[in-house]
Amino acid sequence: MNAKVSILHGIAASPGIAIGKAILFRDEEFNTSKREIKKDDIKKEIKRFGDALSKTNAEMLVTKEKIYKTLGKEYARLADAHLLILQDPLITREVTKIISDGINAEYALSEVLEKVIHSFEMIDDEYFRERKHDIADVGKKLLSHLAGGVRRTIADIKTEGVVVGHNFTPSDTLSMRENLLIGFATDIGGKTSHTAILAQSLEIPAVVGLRDVTAKISEGDTIVVDGNQGIVVINPSLEMLENYRHEKEIQLEQTKELEKLKDLPAQTIDGHRIVIGANIDNPSETASVLSHGAEGVGLYRSEFIYFNRSSMPSEEEHYKNYSRIAQKMMPYSVIIRTFDLGGDKLSGMGLEGVATEGNPFLGMRAIRLSLKYPKIFKTQLRGILRASAEGKIKIMYPMISGLGELLAANKILEETKEELRSEGKKFDENIEVGVMIEVPSAALTADQIVAHCDFLSIGTNDLIQYTLAIDRVNENVASLYDPLHPAILRLIKNVVEAAHRAGKWVGLCGEMAADPSLTVVLVGLGLNELSVSPVQAPKIKKIIRNTSYAQARELANDLLESPNREELIKRFKKHTTP
Repeated sequence: MNAKVSILHGIAASPGIAIGKAILFRDEEFNTSKREIKKDDIKKEIKRFGDALSKTNAEMLVTKEKIYKTLGKEYARLADAHLLILQDPLITREVTKIISDGINAEYALSEVLEKVIHSFEMIDDEYFRERKHDIADVGKKLLSHLAGGVRRTIADIKTEGVVVGHNFTPSDTLSMRENLLIGFATDIGGKTSHTAILAQSLEIPAVVGLRDVTAKISEGDTIVVDGNQGIVVINPSLEMLENYRHEKEIQLEQTKELEKLKDLPAQTIDGHRIVIGANIDNPSETASVLSHGAEGVGLYRSEFIYFNRSSMPSEEEHYKNYSRIAQKMMPYSVIIRTFDLGGDKLSGMGLEGVATEGNPFLGMRAIRLSLKYPKIFKTQLRGILRASAEGKIKIMYPMISGLGELLAANKILEETKEELRSEGKKFDENIEVGVMIEVPSAALTADQIVAHCDFLSIGTNDLIQYTLAIDRVNENVASLYDPLHPAILRLIKNVVEAAHRAGKWVGLCGEMAADPSLTVVLVGLGLNELSVSPVQAPKIKKIIRNTSYAQARELANDLLESPNREELIKRFKKHTTP
C-alpha cells in the first residue's frame, strides 16, 4: 500500500526543487527543570554557566570563520549576531543573578531566554522579529554545553537527502553545502531569517515556516521541497514525482538557455531599449549580477551595513563597502539607496531620543530619520561620495513624500560635498541624485520632485501598500494587494510622464518589475529601467526581446482606459493569453 500524499504550504525561502529521502533532524531535549543550589555551590554553578558561555563563544567563532571563507565578510556578520547575544547583559547578568539566588543554571537560562524571546515576538518589523530564532539557537548551544555533551550537528549526517528540522542555525546551513544534503524544510523561520539568507546564497532549495513539518514527516519518506512555490510534498504520487522531475529538468534547461542572453541587450523587436538592473543587499552579490547579465545595480539596499552590530558604521566602513561594489560593477552604475531604517533599529546602536513607535512603518524612518539626525546621514553620504571617485555611483533617497524633504536632503548633500572639497578629498562632482517614489504623495507630485533630481525610481512594494491601504504581510488582506489596480497603473504612468517631460529617466525596482506576467505592461508604460533580483534578470530580458514596443504601448493604453478593475483584468487577459 502506498503512503498517503501530503502537501504542506510554507514560505519559499530559497528557489529551486529538491527531491529525495527525508532525514529528520530532531532537536535535543534538555532538562531545564528547577533545582535549588546550596549556598556553598553557587560559585561553582556560576562558573559552570561561564564555561558554557566560553565554549559556545569558541564554537561560534569557528562558524564565523567558515562563513567568511565560504561567502565572504558580509555574510560572516550573520554569525556576529549570535556572538553579540552571548555578550548581552540580558543573558549574562540576568542568568547569573538568578543562579546567585540559589537556582540551577539550566533553569535560570531557560527563564531568561523565554522572556527575551517573548520581547522579540512583540516587535512589528519582520526582520527583527525573526531574531528570536537566533536567541533560541544560542540558548540550545548553551544548554548543550551545560549538559556536558557534544551537540549533534548537520555535519554529522553522512547520507544524501533532504533534511527536515524545527529550525537550523547558520552553521547547520553552511554544513549542508559541504555534505550530501540537497534541500531543507523547517517548522519555523521566515524569508529574512539568517538561515534563509544563507540558503539563497548557497543556492540550496528551501521552504520554511511549515509549522509542524517535523511532526508530519517520517524518516525515509520521499519528499519534494519546492522552493519556488513554498510547498513541501510528502510521499508524492508517481505522477507528481514525474511532474516535479520534469519541472526540474525544464528549469535547468531554461537556465542554460537564458545564460545565452547574458551579453545581449534588453531590446524589443522594434528596437526600443530597456535597461535591466539588479537589486542587491550586499557586495558579494555583484558576481551574481554580472553572471546573470544585468546592466548595473538598480537598487543597493544599504541597510545591510547597519545590521547585526552594536555601534554605528563608520565613514570608512561605508566607503569601503560602496567602493568595493562600484569597482566590481564597472563599467556599469550602482544606485545606492541611503538607509531605509526605522529609529527602533538605530536605537540599538546607541542612537538616543528615538522612542518606540506604535506604527514604525509610518513613523520616523528612512529620509525622515536622515533629516532628523544629519550627522548619521552625513557619515553615510561622505562614504558614498568618496566611493564615487572609484566607480559610477548614484545616490537615491528613500520614502520622499514631497519636495520639501528632497530639498532638505539635497542641502545636507551639498554641505557634505563642501566639507570633502575643503578636506581635499575626491568625489564625483556630477554624481546623479534620484528619488525613490514609494508613497502616493510623491507619485502625485513627481513633476515638482523630478525638477530637483536626476532620476526617479518607483518602489512599487510600498507604493501599492500605501495607495491601497493594504498591509501585504497581513494574511487577512494580502489577497487584495494588487499591482494591476487601475490606481497603481495610473500613478506609474503619472510618474513616467513627469520624468520624461523633464528630460529625466525613470525606473521601477519593486517586486512588480520581477513578475514576468507584468513585463510587457511596464514596458508599455514607458519605464526606462526595470531592476530585479539577479536571477530574474535573464527571464525579464527574454520577454522584452520577444516583445513589440508598439504592442506593449497599445496594451498599456488599453489598460489605462479601462473603466474599472474587472474590465482591466479582462483586457489584460485578452492581450496576454496566447
